[in-house]
Amino acid sequence: MSAPEWTTPRVSPVPLSQRESFRSRAFDRESPLRRLDWVLVVCAVALSSLGALLVWSATRANLDAKGLDPNTFLKRHVLNVFIGLALGAVAALVDYRMLRAYAPIVYIASCAGLIAVLSPLGSTINGAHSWIVIGGGFQIQPSEFAKVALVVGMAMILGEKRDNEADPRDGDVLLVLALAAVPMALIMLQPDFGTMMVFVFTILGVLAVSGAPRRWVAGLVLLGILGGFGIIHLHLLHDYQEKRLTAFANPKADPKRTGYNVKQAKIAIGSGRVTGKGLFKGTQTNGQFVPEQQTDFVFTVAGEELGFVGAGAILLLLGMILWRGTRIAVNAGDMFGTLVAAGVVSWFAFQSFVNIGMTLGIMPVTGLPLPFVSYGGSSMFANMIAIGLLCNVKMRSNAWD
Repeated sequence: MSAPEWTTPRVSPVPLSQRESFRSRAFDRESPLRRLDWVLVVCAVALSSLGALLVWSATRANLDAKGLDPNTFLKRHVLNVFIGLALGAVAALVDYRMLRAYAPIVYIASCAGLIAVLSPLGSTINGAHSWIVIGGGFQIQPSEFAKVALVVGMAMILGEKRDNEADPRDGDVLLVLALAAVPMALIMLQPDFGTMMVFVFTILGVLAVSGAPRRWVAGLVLLGILGGFGIIHLHLLHDYQEKRLTAFANPKADPKRTGYNVKQAKIAIGSGRVTGKGLFKGTQTNGQFVPEQQTDFVFTVAGEELGFVGAGAILLLLGMILWRGTRIAVNAGDMFGTLVAAGVVSWFAFQSFVNIGMTLGIMPVTGLPLPFVSYGGSSMFANMIAIGLLCNVKMRSNAWD
């Protein structure tokens, strides 16, 4: 009797009809993959990838001189990008119209995080008590997530009324202002004047798009101007914040600190000329002449090492994100989606303008990161969640068919 033959069992291939059915479902007009705003996603990923190179260049020389791993910030930035993409995917898949039910929970959670920062759990970094250190070199900044909560909360209040009435009522606007007042007050206690200004501009943008009476928008602008002057003249700002504003008006007023930083930032950007000195070859960057180059002043690395071409590419990618966000707001299926998209666009537009403007000396130094480019986990997570919300609104709008 012959020995039994041992053979490896053959796995039946997936029938061609099933494979074609899977592909047809994946790329069907109603498929999330088909309706995803790939231009928006690609621009966000491209900015984040470019940011990884700039963060790497800004930190490697200093870390290497200290005998540390020169790739530390690069690894963390890449990890932040992947975590952010995962959070953005979740924000895109859950129907944004269901967020109306979860908006109060998100708002309460964001306020709880801001309160936690002011407790012994919080830590002070660069003059602002805005962080919760979780170890391993990582920190959480709850104010970044509060931006998402504010956008969704305002859209819930103003969008709900807009679906049934011509315009939001005065009571709706007052409710929005009361909603925003709590996190803004907590942020000012940190203090984080830059983030508070992002809140103000986002509120104005959403109110303007919602159809709220113009007197509210004009009144808030006037109140903001008067409030700003009042805060300065009453000396309610911290010493370092006053010096930043003074140095913006007169760079020679603080030549050894803020004025010096802005001057070095201009030198770095101007020295790059058209094509730059080359990645990792920036003398200002390698010499650590510009402070916080991986976060607040990351645009100076692009200007010096990649020149006008690299800096222009960042502006182009940011412009594409704002353009796609604006189109999503215009074509949204309901006012709630329109206001969510408008809030994200207002947030990104103001923060990008201030960050790039302060490196060029046309805006005061505020400590705001450049979206997707600057190093920072909380900022990256919030930015990617916002991109996910934009994709969410776009995927569920029939106006794009």
